[in-house]
Amino acid sequence: MKAFVRRRRALDSLASVHREDPLSGVANLFDASIVFAVGLMVALIQAFSLAQFLDPNSQFTIMKKDARTGEVEMIEKDRREIKVKKMTPEKKGGPGVRLGVAYQLPDGSVVYVPESAGGEKPSPVRGGI
Repeated sequence: MKAFVRRRRALDSLASVHREDPLSGVANLFDASIVFAVGLMVALIQAFSLAQFLDPNSQFTIMKKDARTGEVEMIEKDRREIKVKKMTPEKKGGPGVRLGVAYQLPDGSVVYVPESAGGEKPSPVRGGI
């Protein structure tokens, strides 16, 4: 009987440590929330294909239009350089120099033919305009 009482007192002394600190489990919740946040960031990067932003050799162009203001933003990434250009619906005018002619073919592609100087025969250049 005395052994049972000693054992119960030993167990009670260990249990009292946990009763004294009600916030002892908060550290585990914090660790779990950090793991959840990192996992969520990785999932979003994969879902939106944002890994190309981190690749130093990638090249791409993104066009974004604001529905309220009508302002168009063009984001260009050329390897390590990122440029953001804001366009407005305003029309520009004034003196300029004619650079060439662009033709749209039946398949939807655009062919740009630059103006030649000195009577040379122009060579068509395929590109997306």
